[in-house]
Amino acid sequence: MNIRGIFSSLFLIITSIFIPDFVHGQTMNIATYNIRFDNPGDAGNLWEDRKAPLMQLLLFHEIELFGTQEGMHHQLEDMKQGLEHFDYVGDGRDDGKNGGEFSAIFYDERKFTVKESATFWLSQSPEKPSVGWDAAMERICTWARFEEKASKASFYVFNVHYDHIGQQAREESSALLLKRIAQINKERLPAIWMGDFNITRENAAYTKILDSDLWEDAYHVSQLAPFGPKGTFNGFQFEKLPDQHIDHIFIQGNFNVLRYGILTDNYGLKYPSDHFPVLVTLEWPTAQ
Repeated sequence: MNIRGIFSSLFLIITSIFIPDFVHGQTMNIATYNIRFDNPGDAGNLWEDRKAPLMQLLLFHEIELFGTQEGMHHQLEDMKQGLEHFDYVGDGRDDGKNGGEFSAIFYDERKFTVKESATFWLSQSPEKPSVGWDAAMERICTWARFEEKASKASFYVFNVHYDHIGQQAREESSALLLKRIAQINKERLPAIWMGDFNITRENAAYTKILDSDLWEDAYHVSQLAPFGPKGTFNGFQFEKLPDQHIDHIFIQGNFNVLRYGILTDNYGLKYPSDHFPVLVTLEWPTAQ
């Protein structure tokens, strides 16, 4: 072997020892899903009738981590029982315990470990149950830091439900989240910010997020063209194609968005919820 060959061999040995291999990345299917609270007035779309197809949808699409909105405690417990290997974090917005709607985060316990989690209110008093600005009711964010078991990679998830009435509350909620996420995610780990924002892309509360230059809408950076209808809120109206895209997933950090879809699965001309779930497949490089 000549001198050039010797140096080439030494270079390959050294780089294989000291430089991680980033060819293979971890992937996960995540979603945001407003599951509709258990409203006894929803004749024809009662929770008892739609909970089974709702869970079947999640299992069929192999969703490993998802944020829910509007779920009451008993609904979340139904889902925990029906979704084998899943658990959730979250608190009720009425009292910080089990009262009222949750913005819970479900995760597959076989793949993820929760390292820390908490809930805060979208208001001027985020540490206690409260109504913010011109909102019609309490609104919350539940967050968690997860560790992917196989790779030991960590990331944050923030799951929100913005107010459906107060525009000031929605704009202030975006400002509050931008600040609080930066305070919580001091390590600058990859992060996911998802939920029912009750805003379209033209809303100032939406543009405030992208104008920060810290977040990207997964819809816009998906490697595969986004799939599904224009809107995410169907109102249980099977005959009408929705056009209001109000459920979003934002990403931060070195995630690659492989695909993005608004899922319109149904059972007998009925939808499992009055919102469609938004599914995203994410990949991030990890050293092997």
